[in-house]
Amino acid sequence: MTTRLNPYLSFDGDARQAMEFYRDVFGGELRLSTFGEFGQADTPHADKIMHGMLESPSGLTLMGADTPPGMEYEAGGGYSVSLSGDDESELRGCWEKLSDGGSVSVPLEKQMWGDIFGMCTDRFGVPWMVNISTQD
Repeated sequence: MTTRLNPYLSFDGDARQAMEFYRDVFGGELRLSTFGEFGQADTPHADKIMHGMLESPSGLTLMGADTPPGMEYEAGGGYSVSLSGDDESELRGCWEKLSDGGSVSVPLEKQMWGDIFGMCTDRFGVPWMVNISTQD
């Protein structure tokens, strides 16, 4: 198996909805496991997501889970998820879905370095950077 670096996102009880949203954005296979499936069936968080993994047809992997009981949830903890490539149609489609219901801090448009770039925070509070490489 090849070594990979995958973003792993933490959520405050809405991991299922968020991961299903990302499946709608990127496509692919989503696998979700709850705390209840791993021995915590008689707890208030049994239906919350202990581990989720999305693998898209284009090779993207995104993981996420609800914050475990006893741990404090911290939204936006100093990170952004970067999505980049040269398939403008695919990346613009992802941008439209990610920014819908969220907030845009940098509109998706041509930048001084020549690429099309934008920054948004999706409706789940996850910050995204989208960069579309252009060939001049």
